[in-house]
Amino acid sequence: MPCREIDVRYRPYQPDDDIEAITELLHRSYAPLAEMGLRFHATWQDAETTRRRLTTGHALIAESGGTIIGTVTLYGPWPESPCQWYRRDDVYHFGQFAVHPDLQRAGIGAHMLEMLEADTVRRGGRELALDTAEPAEHLTRWYARLGYRVVGHVTWEVTNYRSVVMSKRLV
Repeated sequence: MPCREIDVRYRPYQPDDDIEAITELLHRSYAPLAEMGLRFHATWQDAETTRRRLTTGHALIAESGGTIIGTVTLYGPWPESPCQWYRRDDVYHFGQFAVHPDLQRAGIGAHMLEMLEADTVRRGGRELALDTAEPAEHLTRWYARLGYRVVGHVTWEVTNYRSVVMSKRLV
């Protein structure tokens, strides 16, 4: 899949990856949402939070020329989640999803989600879910174009908005 004429390599997160650079990537990627007044955790989390969130799931890194330009983390079923949908044993979900602002809309994020969808099925999941701010309608429209549907709502303690929970049936 061509991505604006740049060479992109996708690989699992490694413990020696630059966690500060990944945290900064998250902050920069989510900055337009912060400007909308939305307090996504990724707009303000510190490097240790980034590390914890990457290592509690299966993190994927996109890089070009040795620079990390994208990240997303797949999480398995979460029985104690405040989000009822995430408690299902056939539902995986993702978070920490970011693509460098200069490279958004180049197909990198969509390709990373395709990779997560395949990984979800390999791990025994039937659905891949996400949550995003209800006011971020551009995001819910994008996910809908990729086949995700609204399945509920959740309010997280660390955000200032209600989230739309979306899911895609994979098998």
